[in-house]
Amino acid sequence: MTLFSIGNAGVDFGASEIFRDITFTVAAGDRWAVVGRNGTGKSTLVRLITGALQPTRGSVARMPGLRVALMDQHRRFPEDQSLWEIVADAFGDLRTLEASLAQQAANLEHDHSEAAMEKYGRDLERFERDGGYEMASKVDAILMGVGFDPELARQTRIGTLSGGERGRVALARQLATPADLLILDEPTNHLDLDTTAWLEQYLASTDRTVICISHDRAFLNAMADHVLHFEGGSAFAYVGSYESFVQQREERRLTQQRQFDKQQAKIAAETDYIARNLAGQNTRQAKGRRKLLARMPRLSAPIGADGVMALRLDAGDRSGDRVIEAKGVAVGVPSPDGPRTLVRDVQVVLERGEVVALVGPNGAGKSTLIKTLLGEMPPFSGEVRVGPSTTVAYYRQDVGHLPLESTIYDAIANERPLWERRQVQGHLGRYGFSGDEVQRTVGTLSGGERARVAMALLTLSTNNLLILDEPTNHLDVESIEVLEDAVEEYDGSVLIVSHDRAVLRGLATQVWELRNNALTVFPGTFVEWEQMRAERATSEAKETRANDRKDAERAVRQREREREQREREKQHGGDPKKLLRTAEKALADAELRVATLEAKIADLTEQLDDASLYDNAAGVKKAAAMGKALDEARDQLEEAMHDWETADEYVGMLRKR
Repeated sequence: MTLFSIGNAGVDFGASEIFRDITFTVAAGDRWAVVGRNGTGKSTLVRLITGALQPTRGSVARMPGLRVALMDQHRRFPEDQSLWEIVADAFGDLRTLEASLAQQAANLEHDHSEAAMEKYGRDLERFERDGGYEMASKVDAILMGVGFDPELARQTRIGTLSGGERGRVALARQLATPADLLILDEPTNHLDLDTTAWLEQYLASTDRTVICISHDRAFLNAMADHVLHFEGGSAFAYVGSYESFVQQREERRLTQQRQFDKQQAKIAAETDYIARNLAGQNTRQAKGRRKLLARMPRLSAPIGADGVMALRLDAGDRSGDRVIEAKGVAVGVPSPDGPRTLVRDVQVVLERGEVVALVGPNGAGKSTLIKTLLGEMPPFSGEVRVGPSTTVAYYRQDVGHLPLESTIYDAIANERPLWERRQVQGHLGRYGFSGDEVQRTVGTLSGGERARVAMALLTLSTNNLLILDEPTNHLDVESIEVLEDAVEEYDGSVLIVSHDRAVLRGLATQVWELRNNALTVFPGTFVEWEQMRAERATSEAKETRANDRKDAERAVRQREREREQREREKQHGGDPKKLLRTAEKALADAELRVATLEAKIADLTEQLDDASLYDNAAGVKKAAAMGKALDEARDQLEEAMHDWETADEYVGMLRKR
């Protein structure tokens, strides 16, 4: 079933063309990724889809009654409203009906009329049919998924939250909204790695159609089965994952380049023939060819990477082997109730040449740790040492260090007062700013434009330690790829905080994980760290299932023992001495089974500890079988110990009678 289709659509604002000739169709259940450089028209397309804007040319057809849930990055809520209420209000009609049912139930105490009873019955049936009884649990699950405690969310007011936290509340609200089509605009910008993984799973399980504007390539690759790519003043649809799109796009560009080169060669050959023969014996043929050449439809040059920022990072002088070192450092922030410790006993060394990924849940203290390592905040305890030859370039997450009142031009010129105008213009041109655009005030720029200004400032000096705190938040995919290339070629050391797994997979040589007030160092790449986490999660899930199975089996055995005890008491007619003798025999049997299994485990362990067992293939095979037998014996011992404890308690109870 088609939800909507767009045919040859174009949009102009005044004399400016935003895009042209866009055609694609979205069917129920599709997962679309919308990508492209900032300012190419992605947000304008969303307005076409929702009906907030009509195309200048072309058509937009929507399914009648199409319900759309749009995640607006800039949505504002009443400051005194609780987080839970904001998300629950997505079920507006159901909540109104719920309140009406409560009032009707109260009125029924004194209004017993048939009409009142019938209305209450109809409304109650509708409430159940529309999922009213599941509403609260859905709100709780979504809030928990985006990182909020559902109970605390009932008391917490949104006015007390940071911008990133408000973004997560807005995302939760949109996910909870009943709709056929879910449109997400940069949903991962304020999510940590765990929450991003949860969102991937949530979108994979929903039956709703999804359109997602995002620069997060790993996220898009996990969720998308179609891609709409904006480039060259239009947009082109691709079927398949994000990785498949990248391959298809390159093949398409290569084909276009070949066709363009072939036509250019033909034009050059024809032009040369015409020039040589126009005034000669073959003038008639030359004039004919000139007419044909004039009528030939010209192919456009292939769309390339023109306009993408050109980023180069210079490390300058080499740092010492130990760039930054922390010994026994406690990191925290002040609070109304006194200092609040976020991380305890940090013991780390950032060594020269490492690219360290600093990861952890939102609020764990990643930015605070960075500021402490750089000396911007004092540690609560411990010592931080910065190498004597270490120089730092710091890209801040909020780009709050930018001179908001200055023009883009002045922001650079003030840092390089000896530069001529052409040098300032040339530097800004490498970051996508040209012409009169450089006279815009920094405070009026979009998030992506501010990020490019911050990058332009960052590269004015040479530093051998680069700190990047969420550098990809406002960059488009093309700019992120440029950043990746620049960091790969950088000769210094890097500490990077990012939720963009594609960036971390490509760059990180070491992982520092902040969790539960502690910092853990993983001495391997981000890819290896992900593999380790996945294996650990699988092992924990397997262990949980095994424990659940054991608990269920133990409960069955316990019920069976209780039944047997009742049968014995019934057989012995309640005779305490006979019951005690029977129970003591059962206890002795349990003790013997425990002792037997303990001896078996000791014997297997001793054999497995013998190094000579692993000298040949037969021994290795035997060791594997013995290892399996050891695991089984340990499980049996656990059961036997439980049986012994139960028998011992029963004997003790009988002796007290």
